[in-house]
Amino acid sequence: MAKRNLIVPLKPGKSRVALTITHPNAAGIDIGSASHFVAVPPNRDDQPVREFPSFTGDLNVLADWLDACGVDTVAMKSTGVYWIPLFELLEQRGFTVLLVNARYVKNVSGRNSDVLDCQWLQQLMTYGLLSGAFRPADVICVLRSLWRQRAMLLCSQGRHVQHMQKALTQMNVQRANVISDVVGETDQKILRAIVAGERDGLVLAAMKNVRIHASIEEITKSLQGNWRSEHLFALKQALDAFDFIATQVAQCDVLIEAQLQSLQAHDGEPAKGKKRGWARNAPKFDLCTQLFKMCGMDLTRIDGIDVTTALAVISETGADISRFPSVGHFASWLGLCPGTKITGGKVMSGKAKRVANRAAQALRLAAAALRSSKSALGAYCRRMCSRMDKPKAVTAAAHKLARLIHTMLTKGEEYTDQGQDYYEERYRDRILRQLTQRATKIRWA
Repeated sequence: MAKRNLIVPLKPGKSRVALTITHPNAAGIDIGSASHFVAVPPNRDDQPVREFPSFTGDLNVLADWLDACGVDTVAMKSTGVYWIPLFELLEQRGFTVLLVNARYVKNVSGRNSDVLDCQWLQQLMTYGLLSGAFRPADVICVLRSLWRQRAMLLCSQGRHVQHMQKALTQMNVQRANVISDVVGETDQKILRAIVAGERDGLVLAAMKNVRIHASIEEITKSLQGNWRSEHLFALKQALDAFDFIATQVAQCDVLIEAQLQSLQAHDGEPAKGKKRGWARNAPKFDLCTQLFKMCGMDLTRIDGIDVTTALAVISETGADISRFPSVGHFASWLGLCPGTKITGGKVMSGKAKRVANRAAQALRLAAAALRSSKSALGAYCRRMCSRMDKPKAVTAAAHKLARLIHTMLTKGEEYTDQGQDYYEERYRDRILRQLTQRATKIRWA
């Protein structure tokens, strides 16, 4: 049988060219907790690979050595947060610094030392084979750190709420059966009165808010407990810790508001058309107006996105997302786009890749709340839930939210909800058109 030479066409815009040197002045750094290994081009120094301790003075010596070797581009690989001090120092000194994903620069066979790792990074960077991870501007990094700190404090505060519930349960104070919110106004008044020494159920029940549906008799009955001293002590300490963290959260809010004011680039206020829901753990200041003046757009007009979700996304990316060439790149960075594992012309998996992205996590939480929404996005989420399991449907809805955010920030177009009736009508027309086309093909087959 004669052999045939098959020509496989390349994708549009793709080409296969020989490797060329794109960064002749590149260096590679393998980051460690105690020391960093640095490699420069071999012709720049008699000792092109050096080890520097991670102390601040040694980091300045490292930067001076890179400057003396004529390096202008640095690629570094790290785990944890050990890279942050050196990254910020080198950026301040004028170097172009790229933090590369360790998963993408796995060593070839035989490379299993820090010295060879940094040399391998230097070679790959010289030929332009590495791309840096996304890192927003320094002012956005400040906002991101403050918002992450606030989220960590809220998680800690939630643990102390659980401690309060545990102490009450151990005393057989079954107030959770009549008052569900332990951090609500009524429950907080009752808990503080108990810690202060009040034991009369009638007096405690009289503190209930008018919105509590339970009667005075039911609340009084639920507040009968054994009042053991060790459980009262645990309740008091949990309540004190809750108040202390609330003070820390308020301090974070002051700094976040000041940082948002420094990032204002637009005038005006968001439109009053949409009725915005109340986010429970949102800062006390007017966060919606501050975000509008920072971005120039009101992201809360998108159904499912409240002010805390919008700030969670903006604090990770910033208002300027031009670093992402397209909406597909943005969705891929979030880890919300479908996967493309194809072999032999067969799609093996379309599962989205796993990434640790706080913005994607916030969008997934917002998408999960769309199932009961009477909007077009809510109808889309319910249709996805009917086609696939819930986690995949939530990811698909979060993907759509990410695309809407990218469009608003890049094109400056306001989002307008057409309603679930409009969406379902378009979906019905599309299904009828597809069925008509299939029937026509079957008829003339």
